[in-house]
Amino acid sequence: MRQTIGLDFGTSNTVAVTAKGTDGTVPVSFTDRDDTFTSLPTVLSFLDRGAARALNAEVGSWAIRQFLESLGDVRFIQSLKTFAASRAFKGTGVFGVRFEFEDLMATFLSLAFDRAGGTFDPASTRLVVGRPVEFAGHNPDEDLAMTRYRQAFRKVGFEDILFVMEPVGAAFSFAQSLDKDTTILVADLGGGTTDYSLMRFEIQAGHLSATPLGRGGIGIASDTFDYRIIDKVVLPKLGKGSLYESMGKELEVPPNLFSNFARWHMLSIFKTSDDFKEMQKLLRYCLELQKIETFIELVEEDQGYPLYKSVSETKALLSSEDEAELVFKPLGNDFKASVTRADFESWIASDLAKMDQALDATFKRAGISENEIDRVFMTGGASFVPAVRRQFANRFGQERISGGNELTSVANGLALIGAREDASDWAVAA
Repeated sequence: MRQTIGLDFGTSNTVAVTAKGTDGTVPVSFTDRDDTFTSLPTVLSFLDRGAARALNAEVGSWAIRQFLESLGDVRFIQSLKTFAASRAFKGTGVFGVRFEFEDLMATFLSLAFDRAGGTFDPASTRLVVGRPVEFAGHNPDEDLAMTRYRQAFRKVGFEDILFVMEPVGAAFSFAQSLDKDTTILVADLGGGTTDYSLMRFEIQAGHLSATPLGRGGIGIASDTFDYRIIDKVVLPKLGKGSLYESMGKELEVPPNLFSNFARWHMLSIFKTSDDFKEMQKLLRYCLELQKIETFIELVEEDQGYPLYKSVSETKALLSSEDEAELVFKPLGNDFKASVTRADFESWIASDLAKMDQALDATFKRAGISENEIDRVFMTGGASFVPAVRRQFANRFGQERISGGNELTSVANGLALIGAREDASDWAVAA
């Protein structure tokens, strides 16, 4: 029987699950030293081997370790998914080698499956890939993203490829526990996007059938929340809001230069951009020279991942504590900043409002009322944020909220769909 792989290629983490007929699903696992895990960080690193231009590429935790421990030049790339729908991203050079988006994605996937043991044949495997309802980024080009996805998977060797909305995958995973007809809202709150799916599941003679009712989403999720912390706590230490002298006037250092640093997916290409060259030229005229020098050093030393890790740890602590300390040594061994949950929630309040408005629009397009929803299934990393959970509980009532397997539910549901006889009915055009 044909093997199926459900793939949740995420902004922050990637998860794969296998299925074979009705025998159930099995998560694809990775083992690094003494750790075994099923969620692989969506990061790539390239180690420059010198004049021969032989690039040693790694993924996930191996890429992170290569970046942190290598004494040579390392190019570190993260949040690759955020580039998928960007017309502005036209490829990047890595130590003299040109990589288009599909080359980077194919490299990540090939190495990831190798690290998982490589025990399947892509040519004889059905791949069911999750895609967001709304791609992240400014003015995203959905057609471009899907073209890039398909080209990347074909480079790896897959031919039988189905694309399914990510929240639909999560809905199928959750529906396995249902014992009666149920109308479900799935809120998939990932790294780059928040996706909504409305579905009706019915059970007849033990057979589960599903009817899609509507979908929607917005490019706001965990990465946006992280950015709010950086913007308020870190960037002022790097010169945001500071001034420089020009023709006898004092002008503000362009704020867009700092937003490039704060957004993970931009940092990996910012170092080779015209904006960064402008910052370097501006340095001699800056009134707070030390802050801007620190800014430039952090970019040149690829400190995006350590910053990401520090901010993520702080945000995670705020899910259980009223206050957490942000420590980021590249800003100085003595740098510590206290972040309260109340402040964090005030910083993301406008983002939560936009997420709620996107949900309003989803219900309106579907032509149904939120009162018709029996269960709300929340999945994805951002679903752990207390303010997010509270917003859904206030709207639907805590008794209708469900969760569980927040990081693997999408891939699990995609694998289940791929094993169905009507799998192609759930696919979207690519």
